[in-house]
Amino acid sequence: MELIDIVQGINGILWSYVLIFLLCGTGIYFTFRLKFVQLRKFGDACRHAFGGITLFGEKAGKEGMSSFQSLATAIAAQVGTGNLAGAATAIASGGPGAIFWMWISAFFGMSTIFAEAVLAQIYKERDVDGQVVGGPAYYIHKGFGSRGLAVFFSVAIIIALGFIGNMVQSNSISDAFQTAFNMPSLYVGIGLALLAGLIFFGGISRIASFTEKVVPLMALLYIIGGVVVLVMNIDMIIPAFKMIFVGAFNPRAATGGLIGATVKEAMRYGVARGLFSNEAGMGSTPHAHAVAKVDHPAEQGLMAIIGVFIDTFIVLNITAFVIFVTGSLDGQTTGIALTQGAFTKAFGGFGNTFVAICLFFFAFSTVIGWYFFGEANIRYLFGLKGLTPYRILVMIFIVLGSTLKVDLVWELADTFNGLMVIPNLIAVLGLAKVVSKALDEYDYDKQGYLKPKESEA
Repeated sequence: MELIDIVQGINGILWSYVLIFLLCGTGIYFTFRLKFVQLRKFGDACRHAFGGITLFGEKAGKEGMSSFQSLATAIAAQVGTGNLAGAATAIASGGPGAIFWMWISAFFGMSTIFAEAVLAQIYKERDVDGQVVGGPAYYIHKGFGSRGLAVFFSVAIIIALGFIGNMVQSNSISDAFQTAFNMPSLYVGIGLALLAGLIFFGGISRIASFTEKVVPLMALLYIIGGVVVLVMNIDMIIPAFKMIFVGAFNPRAATGGLIGATVKEAMRYGVARGLFSNEAGMGSTPHAHAVAKVDHPAEQGLMAIIGVFIDTFIVLNITAFVIFVTGSLDGQTTGIALTQGAFTKAFGGFGNTFVAICLFFFAFSTVIGWYFFGEANIRYLFGLKGLTPYRILVMIFIVLGSTLKVDLVWELADTFNGLMVIPNLIAVLGLAKVVSKALDEYDYDKQGYLKPKESEA
């Protein structure tokens, strides 16, 4: 039995049973407990997010980042290969109906990510260097009271995102550049590692400066390109919706048997790739939201909701609908090649180049975001002495990822992402009362919030 068979077996248990119910169940629970916060506060969330857009915000430092810089860093991590290669993989493996389950998991995930961001704000602290830090390890330890679970989470996220996850990003970039420009994968990986290192060693100020400029521009570029394709094939949009809704409950009917997926597979790949895309419940983006400088924790929770909305309901949908309306689903092509094939049908030879350029910015910004999330946990476990070895190791894994087989890399990413989810959601559910209290106080008196003491939490 090969390694990939073992990993797929583990993922089959994790994602077909444990995590689908845990993720969706947590999202449903918080949706009702917080009175559909993702709907009733969506207008406020948009005002917070889009009212503070700037490409040249104040310089981030030990005090943290601006709220928009934190959102940009979170979106940098969310909008990556999951939106281009991951969405295509979900469709190829689970059929068009996988997109429906991505929507469902994202809708409920908005309430989960709100809770994560609020808790990250409440339990943030300063490290020995005086820098503001926070994230699940901190609220699991300080709020939930479990040092063991906090350590488990920290180790899992360092492996899942800092190492394995960034291998996925470099793998997708190198694959796309090889297809579009015939560039050797190893050279692409080395170039990515060196470029990333320049930002890693620049600290939080360079990370914030990079994400606030690159994220809005890269998202706008991809959205414009996708909308052009949709307008060119406007008569196919309604049939695409039909494929998604039929495929959610009868995958074979949606493609005429082209993809032999079942409803369980549509759900499994939809939720798994949805998590990899929007990261709601995974415990990653709270690291960015923790360092935001806001008046009230709930404000950053609202920003987090917008992150999931942009990631899934805008960017990911662009990929899915471009694949559907161009008729590119052939039952064999998967990953970034499927996305490139769809844009090539619309734009000709420029399609490959367009996707390769977009993927570079999407995936590279994710590398920076995931590095930052891992760094917060390195600080939690090892303090400042662990930073330099961690930075070097991430650069090495970026190079390695560019040369590996994509199937194994994706499966390993699913495994470690799943291991991260469990301790994070145990703590988030255990601290639901703290989240509810914060939202209630924000609703009644936006300026009168007092940070709860640990004894109250």
